[in-house]
Amino acid sequence: MTVSPPRDAGPTPAWHPYPAAPRSGPVEVVHGRPVADPYRWLEDPRDPATVAWSAAQDLLYAEEEARWPDREALRGRMAALLAGGGSGPPVPRGGREFHLRREAGRELAVLAVREGGRTRVLLDPLEADPSGTTVLDAWEPSWEGDLVAVQLSSGGTEHSVLRVLDTVTGAVVDGPVDRVRRSPVAWLPGGLAFYYVRRLPPERGPGGAGRHRRVYLHEVGTPADRDTEIFGAGRPETQYYTVATSPDGRLLVVGASEGTAPRNDLWTADLTEAGPERPRLRRLPHGADARTAVRLRPGGGPLLLRTTAGAPRGRIASASRDAAGPDRWRTLVGEQPGTVLQDFAVLDGPALDRPLLAVVRTRHAVGELTLHDARTGVPAGTVPLPGQGTIKSLTVRQDRGYEAWFTYTDPVTPTVVLHYDAVTGRLRRWPGGPPAGPSVRGVSVTQEVVRSRDGTEVRLFVMSPAGRPDRPRPAVLTGYGGFGASMTPGFTPQAVPWVRAGGVYAVACVRGGGEEGDEWHRAGRREHKHNTFDDFDAAADHLLRAGWAAPGRLGVLGSSNGGLLAATALTRRPQAYAAVVCAAPLLDMVRYELSGMGASWRDEYGSARDPVEFARLLAYSPYHQVREGTRYPAVLLAVFDGDTRVDPAHARKMCAALQWAGTGDGPVVLRAESGVGHGTRGASRSAGLYADVMAFFAHHLNLDVTGGGPA
Repeated sequence: MTVSPPRDAGPTPAWHPYPAAPRSGPVEVVHGRPVADPYRWLEDPRDPATVAWSAAQDLLYAEEEARWPDREALRGRMAALLAGGGSGPPVPRGGREFHLRREAGRELAVLAVREGGRTRVLLDPLEADPSGTTVLDAWEPSWEGDLVAVQLSSGGTEHSVLRVLDTVTGAVVDGPVDRVRRSPVAWLPGGLAFYYVRRLPPERGPGGAGRHRRVYLHEVGTPADRDTEIFGAGRPETQYYTVATSPDGRLLVVGASEGTAPRNDLWTADLTEAGPERPRLRRLPHGADARTAVRLRPGGGPLLLRTTAGAPRGRIASASRDAAGPDRWRTLVGEQPGTVLQDFAVLDGPALDRPLLAVVRTRHAVGELTLHDARTGVPAGTVPLPGQGTIKSLTVRQDRGYEAWFTYTDPVTPTVVLHYDAVTGRLRRWPGGPPAGPSVRGVSVTQEVVRSRDGTEVRLFVMSPAGRPDRPRPAVLTGYGGFGASMTPGFTPQAVPWVRAGGVYAVACVRGGGEEGDEWHRAGRREHKHNTFDDFDAAADHLLRAGWAAPGRLGVLGSSNGGLLAATALTRRPQAYAAVVCAAPLLDMVRYELSGMGASWRDEYGSARDPVEFARLLAYSPYHQVREGTRYPAVLLAVFDGDTRVDPAHARKMCAALQWAGTGDGPVVLRAESGVGHGTRGASRSAGLYADVMAFFAHHLNLDVTGGGPA
């Protein structure tokens, strides 16, 4: 039901005569409650009114940007920090090592192959598109290493196109296959076929949306429309699938999850029974509300599982291949208090006296690497790391081997690839990657513990010049708090010049994330989302109370779900902050399900279709919490026109609402960027975004950053 729209008048902003934005949208009655949506017309980017309004916002942003004296200096600092080279860990296949690699000064990473001690480039996205808007989303070599499936997308859309390359020549031998999005690729031995995930064509999806996905078997060299459908028929459009095969081609594992839910379902099939075209999938019971991943190895041994079944912080278990339930699993490495299991791999080369498990955990978000006997789970040692940082992307050989590779980073160390030799016990930098940038100086990191409203302890990383609250300083607080994603300590280019110039940069590990395991995530989702916001408020109050942050000089930064967090902090307590930045933010929680990837996030936030969940969403939805006459601080909303995850309409509508309602002295501006999206971007684009964000903070929090050098 629709009733009359609200009035088209509002207070005159103190800062600027903002572009006209008629409040002409409807007031709809939802579950018996009137809900105003005055700027719904801004949802359509092609509407002439939206185009004109956006052009006026671009001019307004340019005026504001011109007032930042530190912008060019910061851009140079950020470019220098991002100019160093870097690499991902190698994926060994058939005597070759595949890895992502970015040479110093290069805009984008390339896919490289290391063989016989020499490295060559197999795929450079810049050769396909010199504009730099085409990126490599995903890649997967065949088990023999003679072929590799690559997925590229353009304009930030993440709508990938899959092709298969010959590793020796780089020639395309298969594809293109469209309607994939960072699809898993599970090769069969011999490189003749692989399983993958593809969306249905629009004409086959209900309503013509083309969102339903299927698992297919694709034979290399044949058209994709002849692929054999393996799994997914009759399942909801919000289902996401994973697929994996063992190196010997005997075992297939298919996973399904409802959007971003903290649970999944698994099926296994012995491909020797009926062939890869007709796998007899058997459900693998692992608990109705748990997430489980299988580590596949060659041979007919038991399955090795990483699971939250009966262990919210994670455990490693061994299970028979007959799909027996958790009551028949054998726990190898149990749940450990204060830590969260992240990953594990098997080291079992002939040079070892016993097979080992290399186990990656985090302890209050800080990475650890331990060794365990793979047969008994008994601890066998600890691998010392360079600092208090983060381990990611653990890789090993698919056959028997005693080596492991992984990336390491911390707040002052750019990402490097480390190599662990289980025979010698030596951890060193992998020689196959290009030189990375040096560690920075003049930045200290501490971890604080604050108490939220309900008494829960919340961790807070604080980067500062002195390592202690020696005096109140301009401070920026950020966080995420969603989808079980953890804010772990890593290199933060935007923070380095800020801290070296005398500021404080803090990262809050609030509920909704995964820093303290599955229960921490669940404590900040759906009906518990208020805990996320309470934790963030507590972190902000701690920075002020402990003397880290200067009163009136505290800013808030958030991106994506973190943008929702920052905007909620803004609308809950506008007087607490001097500046707020939201990048690619989720802001209209009443209609978030209707655009981008919102439909797949219902398990995280709830659905407006349910009256109880609708009431909760409306109660904190930032767009609906904007209040006329409020003195809001300076606000920068950053959006990207290629974003297919969070619709830029969220930020457009919020911008118009704040410009209409606010009476503060600071501006509300919209930074719109074209040719990029929610994810991967080139180094110069990243430097530009970081520079603009921190220059905005420097101007409105009154910090001179011209002396904050990069190293």
